Amino acid sequence: MRVEIYLFIYLFQDDISVLLVEKEELLHDIISGNQPIFFCEKAVSQFCDGPHIMLSTQMKNYFYSLSLTRQLLSWYTMAHNPNMPWVEAPGTLHPLWVRCDKSDPCATVWLGVETVYSGNKTSGVKLYTVSCKGSRDETSFTTLDELKKEHEKRHHPSTVATKGYAQYNLFCSLKEESMMFESQSSVIASLTWNNVEKVLECPPLSSKASLNIKVTVGDIRSPLYQTYREMEFLLALAEGLRTGETEWLEPVETQSAVDLTRALIEELENVAQGVPGHTAKASEKQKAKTDATAAFSSVVIERGDLDFTEQLWERMRKSVTSYQDITECLKIVVKAVKLGKIKPWIHKDSNSTLSKLILQSYQQQIDAMPLAGLTPANMLLELGLDKIRKDFINYLVGKELTTLNYLSYYLDTEVDLQEQVIRVRKLHHLLEILGTCSTFLISCPFQKLYLNQTNHVFQLQIKPALISYFYEKEQPFSWAMEVSSGQGSKEVKTTLYLSDKPLVDHVSFDLDVPLDESVNGESERMSYYRTMVSCSLISFT
Repeated sequence: MRVEIYLFIYLFQDDISVLLVEKEELLHDIISGNQPIFFCEKAVSQFCDGPHIMLSTQMKNYFYSLSLTRQLLSWYTMAHNPNMPWVEAPGTLHPLWVRCDKSDPCATVWLGVETVYSGNKTSGVKLYTVSCKGSRDETSFTTLDELKKEHEKRHHPSTVATKGYAQYNLFCSLKEESMMFESQSSVIASLTWNNVEKVLECPPLSSKASLNIKVTVGDIRSPLYQTYREMEFLLALAEGLRTGETEWLEPVETQSAVDLTRALIEELENVAQGVPGHTAKASEKQKAKTDATAAFSSVVIERGDLDFTEQLWERMRKSVTSYQDITECLKIVVKAVKLGKIKPWIHKDSNSTLSKLILQSYQQQIDAMPLAGLTPANMLLELGLDKIRKDFINYLVGKELTTLNYLSYYLDTEVDLQEQVIRVRKLHHLLEILGTCSTFLISCPFQKLYLNQTNHVFQLQIKPALISYFYEKEQPFSWAMEVSSGQGSKEVKTTLYLSDKPLVDHVSFDLDVPLDESVNGESERMSYYRTMVSCSLISFT
């Protein structure tokens, strides 16, 4: 939340407003540290019966010329200078940052100043200059030697150190990310290393690396998207039973739920009667479906051992649009079971009401089944919970990621249906995380995950060698090199940032090179926005 505050040195300026904001809110990752900053912008004056009121505007074009910005920073510097006792700041002030209009030859977009301390006393200030230019290919970038010379011209150090930063999106290629669609999920590899040798160099295996992982349930690129659609229907059905108002999903199938149910019954009758070719045809259809799923995703949740109730759930969830549909479908099934037309195979550990009815039919002892009110909808919800639980067990236990004992809480069928849905949904969140990160989590140390947070971003430390195969083939969406000298509060840096998007949002840029331009007609290269951050240290002693 922004808090408007006024510094004594600006009170005589009617068009200046100073806001206290979080640093990342405006400066993103340009300047390290997380302390709040004062942000200066133009204000609109209003008069009323009371005292003069200053209202800050949020218009992006309200920034100052470079000369006035330097004047504001000079006042801030004088207020902290102990050698100028007639100008005194009211206590310690946060760093001050002022937007610029990029109209000077260096394309300056920010000027900033912060105090430097020696013990508890102010010993000087650091002045920052941020310039940003449009997108270009790497042939026009500042070289490492040029960046070192820029740093040495300002600070005259005896020695300098260099450091590199790079970020890669491992969830998809840059071309897919920028030209197909924006994904809400991401797996970002962040690497840092010392002793940079050239611009856009690939991080060495000695780098420090981490994966910043964000998983959004329902992302269309997720390898578990089809499982999400299945969960979506289950949750809609459960919510309808809880509240009395159901928002039915758009049916996937063109045939009605009743027709699909009748077709399933007929298939079972044909199998029972030994109709030639029927079993083979069904097997081919199932194989084609499995192959298509495997081609789409590396995380295959579907099983080849679906029993009758699971096949019924699959058909109904893709076609049901009303409670009447559910009732009619289950009436057809119950009638076929009672008349002995079908004796379908059921998993022995199935827990649904319909499964128990079918098991009773094996001994020809069938209880009465009144399909009225919400009973059919509850029966369908049971079918879905039964099927999805088995899917999750098959994957998690089959991949040796856990044991049934650890899953007992999520698989408990003694609690009411609504609680069962909540617990299965938590398992789904876990699977979404595993599905998104399956390639990268194989050799990672164990981390505790918050399964009830569908948009949680978490970080894993990882050895670069485990992911080098992926990032070596990609172009980074963000890359930076830093030249530094000095130590502690007197450390100064000169940094070049290359990014696929501008690091400032208050000025516009012209694209110098199209995003998909090829270099020498070979492969597409990323064009980057160039942001330079320079620092000057001014000592008061």
